[in-house]
Amino acid sequence: MRVWSDSFKDGEAIPAPYAFGKYNPESHVELSENQNPHIAWADLPEGTRSLALICHDPDVPSKPDQVNKEGVTVPADLPRVDFYHWVLVDLAADAPAIEVGEFSSGITARGKDGPKGPRGTRQGLNNYTQWFEGDADMAGQYFGYDGPCPPWNDEIVHHYHFTLYALDLDRCPVEGDFTGPGVIRAIQGHVLGKAAFAGTYHIYPDAK
Repeated sequence: MRVWSDSFKDGEAIPAPYAFGKYNPESHVELSENQNPHIAWADLPEGTRSLALICHDPDVPSKPDQVNKEGVTVPADLPRVDFYHWVLVDLAADAPAIEVGEFSSGITARGKDGPKGPRGTRQGLNNYTQWFEGDADMAGQYFGYDGPCPPWNDEIVHHYHFTLYALDLDRCPVEGDFTGPGVIRAIQGHVLGKAAFAGTYHIYPDAK
C-alpha cells in the first residue's frame, strides 16, 4: 500500500499555498491560501472497502504561555502534543486521487461546514476548533482540512503526517461531530493496511 502527494515530496517542506498561515516579515504571520494538497494512493490491500485519511502535527507546544509572544521564543525542549489538521472518512476504495483544493481552498472564518464532505465523505473536527475558542471573529467548528500555522516564534520545524488507512468497512463507525482520536479508536480491528508521508513547515525564520 502506498500514498503520496504531487504537491510536495515525503520529508520535504510544504509549500505555503497548502498552509493556513505563512511568514510575513512585518507582522510575523499572515493568512495563506489554505488549499488541501494533492493525495494519491495505490496497491490497496485486498478487501478494502473504504479509506480514512488523517493529517496531524505532533510538534505543537503543550503550553500556550509563550506562543506568538513578542520578545520570546517557544523553546525546542518544551513537551509537544498532537494537533489534528484533517480527519476524512468514508472515502470510497475505488475513488480517484484527491486534487489540489478539492476539499479546501481558502480560509473560512468560524470553520467550514461538516461533517458532510465532497464525494459522499464525512469530515471530522480539526483542532482549530479549540485553538480559536474565545476569539470573537474566528470561534466556531472547524471541519475538514485547515493547513499548517505553527507559532511564528517556535524554535522547531513542525512535521505534518498524512496517514491513509485501508478499512474493511463501508462506513467508519463514528457519528456526529467526530475527531481524529475518535476515528483512530473506532477503526481498531478494521485496518487492513496503512501508509503515510510527511511534510515540514515553519513560520519562524530561525526554526530548526
